[in-house]
Amino acid sequence: MTSIQQSEELKRRIWQIANDVRGTVDGWDFKQYVLGALFYRFISENFARYIEGGDESVTYATLGDEVITDEIKDDAIKTKGYFIYPSQLFANVVAGAKENANLNTDLKAIFTAIESSALGYASEEDIKGLFYDFDTTSNRLGSTVKDKNSRLTAVLKGVEELDFGHFEHSEIDLFGDAYEFLIGNYAANAGKSGGEFFTPQHVSKLIAQLAIHGQKIINKVYDPATGSGSLLLQAKKHIADHVIEEGFFGQEINHTTYNLARMNMFLHNVNYDMFNIQLGNTLTDPRFRDEKPFDAIVSNPPYSVKWIGSDDPTLINDERFAPASVLAPKSKADFAFVLHALNFLSPKGRAALVCFPGIFYRGGAEQKIRQYLVDNNYVETVISLAPNLFYGTTIAVNILVLSKHKSDTHVQFIDASGEDFFKKVTNNNVMTDAHIAAIMQLFADKKEVPHKAKNVRMEAIAENGYNLSVSSYVEAKDTREVIDIAQLNKAIEATVAKIDGLRRDINAIVAEIEDGKA
Repeated sequence: MTSIQQSEELKRRIWQIANDVRGTVDGWDFKQYVLGALFYRFISENFARYIEGGDESVTYATLGDEVITDEIKDDAIKTKGYFIYPSQLFANVVAGAKENANLNTDLKAIFTAIESSALGYASEEDIKGLFYDFDTTSNRLGSTVKDKNSRLTAVLKGVEELDFGHFEHSEIDLFGDAYEFLIGNYAANAGKSGGEFFTPQHVSKLIAQLAIHGQKIINKVYDPATGSGSLLLQAKKHIADHVIEEGFFGQEINHTTYNLARMNMFLHNVNYDMFNIQLGNTLTDPRFRDEKPFDAIVSNPPYSVKWIGSDDPTLINDERFAPASVLAPKSKADFAFVLHALNFLSPKGRAALVCFPGIFYRGGAEQKIRQYLVDNNYVETVISLAPNLFYGTTIAVNILVLSKHKSDTHVQFIDASGEDFFKKVTNNNVMTDAHIAAIMQLFADKKEVPHKAKNVRMEAIAENGYNLSVSSYVEAKDTREVIDIAQLNKAIEATVAKIDGLRRDINAIVAEIEDGKA
């Protein structure tokens, strides 16, 4: 099955599941059950394959729980980070779901047991609370146990019927595609703001490639506003020629998306010892301060979110913000995330950050921060993208690429907002692999291309008030029709001559008629 066929089949199946539970579960809540069931199925199958060890004579799902020794359990938890008994596997639960009058409470007990299996082990924090949003006893599923069980069965059966082989070998990003589809169908209609939790895969791909460009060995990848983890996982996809030594790190303030990010790591076969996702406010309670700086940073932080800023007098002395001598405005934390990323960036690394375009030209504190970034030669590239690439906003966002190892004192500006860099698909614009490759070529070459790329000296930017808007430096192509005035005048003269001739002919005819009447 091709990637397009898999994606369409996934959407068809999810919509079918949605129809089976429609009327009780709000679409926005429904996505948690689909994603939770996908995750439950994945870790069950992945764990079973680990226990079987490639021995075709062993089928873990058919074994009795009593054959599991403490040694087997201990070894499995140390390796996989959790333990699932045969009776707790997705396949066995879904097989008896329709007849199980205690399905909802049994599922709750299984999820609790899986999380509890990691207690006292190195993976404890990575497993804790993973099923928090898959609430099988919630009244959102129905007012009676029978209704709850009926809808849980529909979700489990629907996910069971997805046939893509091993999840990690799928042609598509199963989890990401499911989340993207659910957001696209429910967020706008339900008035939810979930689009900011997910960076579309095509945008994630570009950001990841920018951050890892030219690096042969990367110590670790970091996202200070992790969301569902899509940016970290895109980085993972593009490291065929790279070595990630210590794994993937991130921090997320929203509990639901924090859980999704951790699920996403497991779903993409990133073992617990190769990722560290923390829950908390990155700006006021940053984790990983004691870590070595990161070689690759990717992020799509929330646009113009409010933060405590100058109301906390200690922040101006924070090593992340002190060098700029000014804090980002309380009503717009965008540059607080930028300065945070810069502080966590290694001397040889790159950070690629999605940014709201207003921060590149507004005055006040934001202008002073731009001055700090430009004067210290940290800004490598600013890229303007096409509008309507993200769910929930039509804004034409920018990508800011930061580096501490630039070899010159120019800033590169790329205008990737034109029709050469996207195509329209349903309600959104999309960048194809060819579009991404074209942008990466411009980024890598650092050559000037009319209407697309320009390199500007730091001094010229300073003279322009430290404006970093792409449109201030890359002249837009004039797509208006070119009119040849000389040819136009000739055409007008010819038309006037014809009109004059017609008028003379008409006058002559009228004169003849009047003479006849006389």
